[in-house]
Amino acid sequence: MQDHFQHLSARYEELAYTVAQKETIDNQPLFLSLMKEMAELQPQVDAWAAFRATQEEMDSVRELLHQPDYQDMAREELEQLQARLEMQQQELNQLLLPRDADDDRDVVMEIRAGAGGEEAALFGASLLRMYTRFAERQHYGVSLMSLSGTELGGVKEAVFTIEGRGAFSRLKYESGVHRIQRVPATESQGRIHTSTATVAVLPVLEDVEIDINPSDLRIDVFRATGQGGQHVNTTDSAVRITHLPTGLVVSCQNERSQIKNREQAMKVLKLRLYEQAREAQAAEHADFRRSQVGTGDRSERIRTYNFPQGRVTDHRIGLTLYSIDLIMDGDLDPLIDPLAQHAQQESMAHAGNGSA
Repeated sequence: MQDHFQHLSARYEELAYTVAQKETIDNQPLFLSLMKEMAELQPQVDAWAAFRATQEEMDSVRELLHQPDYQDMAREELEQLQARLEMQQQELNQLLLPRDADDDRDVVMEIRAGAGGEEAALFGASLLRMYTRFAERQHYGVSLMSLSGTELGGVKEAVFTIEGRGAFSRLKYESGVHRIQRVPATESQGRIHTSTATVAVLPVLEDVEIDINPSDLRIDVFRATGQGGQHVNTTDSAVRITHLPTGLVVSCQNERSQIKNREQAMKVLKLRLYEQAREAQAAEHADFRRSQVGTGDRSERIRTYNFPQGRVTDHRIGLTLYSIDLIMDGDLDPLIDPLAQHAQQESMAHAGNGSA
């Protein structure tokens, strides 16, 4: 570990020297490339510097143990420094783990109503608002690509992008079936209904290397509509692309231009095919991800939102929070942080077993 971080620190110093040179500054592509590498190294270099500083501080305090007047104070301070060092050691161990190459990418998210009819569609609308509010809290950009609504304001299907550094690293844990338990506004007997919606999260890749045979595609154009069937425009600008070999269907109606909608739909189709290929490859070696989009059946779920009890439970890690209003308003960090930590712990455990 020491050799690894010392090598990274030396590389960082080399980069810092190079970017300060006039010939580098004048070469903008090179300058930007080196600055990007420095930014990627910064967290590891800083963590290693902090770890080494704590070690040196502990060495200094140990010298006080030989002086009777300072022994008690030195022992107390050493205990505090040891606790800090252990935390820093854990951070370094996490930084040594292989990083998901897609973590810094923007995402395409898809929400589809599952079991539960209109109530499931209303839940889909709630999830769309939740993720939009989360993006706003994170200062991410949101762009709606396609929306299929209902008369009561529900969402049967929504496809949208969330743009911002680290968006995929935060939202990738949202893929799967979400379940809601509440009393619908239309329920006269006060009975709790259970409905579901599926969420898919795909990293946005600039150039997805996916070969698609044009003869494998069926492309339909139709009139873009809003919620409840209200016409957004009067031309057939919306595009639906069906990939016949896999049955994947992608539609886009957010743009007024049929050409732009087709480009957006093809982009999403390539992302879905890329995700399928990535999952198939990973499945040959290990569990690629715990949470995958299922059929939408009530029995398949990663998370339950129980409104009568005011709780949200993530079933993957057994976490229950009694702050449903805050969560539905986009405060997802209390859910995402433990999921990310659990994933890191599993990666560390697997890495330890592999090296044993």
